Amino acid sequence: MQPAGAPGAAAEAGGAAAQPPGPAAAAPAGVAPPPAVGPLQPPPAPREFRAAWVATVANIDWPSKTGLSAAEQRAEALVLLERARTLGLNALILQVRPAGCALYASTLEPWTEYLSGTQGQPPWRADEAPWDPLAFWVEEAHRRGLELHAWFNPYRARHATAKSPLAPPHIALREPAAVKRYGEMLWMDPAEPAAVAQTLAVVADVLRRYDIDGVHIDDYFYPYPIPQPGGPAGAEVPFPDEEAWARYQLAGGTLTREDWRREQVNRLVQAMHRTVREVKPHARFGISPFGLPRPDRRPPGITGFSQYDKLYADAEKWLEEGWLDYWTPQLYWPVARSGQQYGVLLDHWLTQNPKQRHVWPGLFTSRVGTAGVAAQGVPGNVWPAREIADQIALTRHRPAAGGHVHFSLITLQQDRDGIATLLQRGAYATPALVPATPWLEAPAVGLPGLRRVATPAGLRVRVEPAVAGALPVRWAVWRRYGGPEHPRWVFSAPGPAERELDPEGADLLWVQGVNAVGQLGPRALIQL
Repeated sequence: MQPAGAPGAAAEAGGAAAQPPGPAAAAPAGVAPPPAVGPLQPPPAPREFRAAWVATVANIDWPSKTGLSAAEQRAEALVLLERARTLGLNALILQVRPAGCALYASTLEPWTEYLSGTQGQPPWRADEAPWDPLAFWVEEAHRRGLELHAWFNPYRARHATAKSPLAPPHIALREPAAVKRYGEMLWMDPAEPAAVAQTLAVVADVLRRYDIDGVHIDDYFYPYPIPQPGGPAGAEVPFPDEEAWARYQLAGGTLTREDWRREQVNRLVQAMHRTVREVKPHARFGISPFGLPRPDRRPPGITGFSQYDKLYADAEKWLEEGWLDYWTPQLYWPVARSGQQYGVLLDHWLTQNPKQRHVWPGLFTSRVGTAGVAAQGVPGNVWPAREIADQIALTRHRPAAGGHVHFSLITLQQDRDGIATLLQRGAYATPALVPATPWLEAPAVGLPGLRRVATPAGLRVRVEPAVAGALPVRWAVWRRYGGPEHPRWVFSAPGPAERELDPEGADLLWVQGVNAVGQLGPRALIQL
């Protein structure tokens, strides 16, 4: 139903180039509007979440295969990070827990086999220095001004592509009653307290030890159902949660089995949201559910798989309750697809958002390719790059939708059908900041210092972070051309490590720091 390990499910085709983000929408009630544009007042900074998933399960995105040296793994990561930066993305969502295993040094779960080839074995050879892949990704992403969100699979305990045996302290070895076999996978039972406690402990551990910008979970709740071998049409293998269900009934539970399962997932989502808020108040919590609404709430003409009935995911409830900071429904169908039209689905999710959380839909960019790419194993129909550009353009026509996420980064890295080139020259020609999340808390950044410096390459402006206030995660930089009579402003958004800016012939620079929740600090101006 979906590519191995992809956050998502099925899709198909269609066609106009996206434009850079337009002027910012009106400020929400209670928030002062930006000052009017003038000789010393550039327009508001462009805002749009531009991200890509980086899948590690089955070596979809990184590393390209198991058993690489530490140096080779780092080199591959840097290529992907540079592609993200130069393309114009501003965030990456890195899979750090593919299946009850860890992409980082952990005492709670074993090293993932998708690094070394053997679960429990660290990602370095005997003659190499130890290293931590997640720490490396965080540091290098932040150096480039990219947010790094940690993507966790909350229930999967072993993927069908796994080859090596389980290794301590994997939950299936420590708490075997909490893990059930379902088809070719092992699954943490959502109704087993030990499974829930393990997932929450893992998320809290990563939040405490790594400078991540967000926590992310995908659409894998109860597993996608498996057809019953030899059974009648439509028959499915039941998920083996009889023990937990019997305990619930003996304790006097009155819910139906289906509602009981949904309640298990609801509790985890709510607890994970609470955990993120308590451990790292500025980190965003995002969910990327399957893209189709529950059947009784669907717009006319929308058909297809029901996550509400099959995955026991009451997705609308999570959005309505505000148990998240951003919502990334996997809208993995073309604009013109009958029964699952991209625009109709996006509009539906925007109407289910009373708490006004961010809505950043997921795009099935991995469908983009050529006949040659399809022959290499891309399942189903192959889309032209223009389809993704059209989806971005359509999303931008909905002011309440402030971004999008590509599945996955490797398609952009390979520039299939010229997709990266198309976006770089069109939709991403102007840089953008991640939209601010004002309901979260983060220290404000201070006023940066600016001074001219002479370098062998010519005049530069050195940016010095303020003595008071938090260090910025990115700079918002406007260059003015044409003087005060005919000002033309050009925006850029370099990372925090970029401290010497090229004026590029401008007569004035305006620089502001951006804090961890996307809020701008005081501006500094320098005449050149």
